[in-house]
Order: sequence, then C-alpha cells, then structure tokens
Amino acid sequence: MSVAIIDYGSGNLRSAAKAFEHAAHNHHHTHEVTVTSDPTVVAKADRIVLPGVGAFADCRRGLQAVDGMEEALAEAVLTKGKPFMGICVGMQLLATRGLEFEKAEGLDWISGDVTAMKPANPELKIPHMGWNTINVTGDEHPVLEGIKTGGDGLHAYFVHSYHFATANPEHRLASFDYAGEFTAMVGRDNIVGTQFHPEKSQKLGLSLISNFLSWAP
Repeated sequence: MSVAIIDYGSGNLRSAAKAFEHAAHNHHHTHEVTVTSDPTVVAKADRIVLPGVGAFADCRRGLQAVDGMEEALAEAVLTKGKPFMGICVGMQLLATRGLEFEKAEGLDWISGDVTAMKPANPELKIPHMGWNTINVTGDEHPVLEGIKTGGDGLHAYFVHSYHFATANPEHRLASFDYAGEFTAMVGRDNIVGTQFHPEKSQKLGLSLISNFLSWAP
C-alpha cells in the first residue's frame, strides 16, 4: 500500500511524513509513505494526503501551479474514491471559497466557506494556537474510532485564524470550543480533513492517522 503526501510548496511535509511512517510502524501497517510533487505518483497512490500551511489563496495558487496535480487529485479522489486526508489549509482547500485576505475559489469538494474565527470572548487571541479537545458532532467517523473525544478526551494541536463553515452540518465531523464552536474536522464519502495538525497531536494524531491508513470507505 502507498501513501502520497503532496508537495506543492506548502506544508509540514517532513513532520507529516514522519508521523505517517510512525503510525504505520506502530500499528503494523505496511505502507510506503512518499512526499511527492509528481501527479503520476499521486494518481497511483492508494491513499492521498494534502497538507497546507499559510494563506488559503496562496496555497490554492501553489496547488494550481503544479502541472496536472489537481486533475490527478480529482481522478484519484472523486472518480476512483481513494481515501483522502486534508490537513490544516489542505483541509480548508476542500471548501467552495476561502475568504482570507481575498476571495479565492477552493476545490469545492465539500460546500462551504473558510471564514475568520470570531470567538465570543474578545480577549481570546487570534491566531488560535494550542491544544484543544474535540467534540464529535454526529455519528462517530471511522477515522475517530477508539479515540477519546469530548471534554475529558485527548487533545489536538491547532494553529489557525480561519475555520471551515460547512454548508451542510453533516459534513462537520467534529468541532472544538474556543468561546464558540468551530470546525475541527470535515468529511464526506472517502474524504476527511482536519483543521488541527495530526502530525503534531501526539496520541490523538497518531491514532487518527493509523485509523486513516486502515479506513476502507
């Protein structure tokens, strides 16, 4: 089995790759993890990961700048139904639009906008940086199986100023509280995305990655 982590000039690629390798080793998965900017490698991969760090529009332009990448992604994920995970801005790019500094079109695989976080408590800092528990907002998704969530659950690591407001509430898989409820995870069909960084989220992150590696949507 192979996992392609997409290199388009944005993302914690090395730390993401190490986390996927570590999770695969710990749970006896036999996955080859590759960081790549080659659309042909992405097209052949069994599982695909799209990380992302920075502003929405910059990341979208970076992805578009890799010749053939978005076409390879669409074929693998939308047509062939291969498991896909977006991380941070890589998750946000699934949205219809991003409204960070400028209006930019996303991939529109999950309808909704990426909008500025506005906590009810103005003393809370933006960017939101740090550890939060997450709350499942519907039926538990397979990638969250066995992971303790809720107020006394495991913690996930976040760094962001914007969040994904899904048009369909069912596409929000988990939320977190920051003087208001914000999106922690999205998903539909063979697609999942995390606002937090699983590669930095220790036990929660490694368990989630391991579940993703064995997920059969």
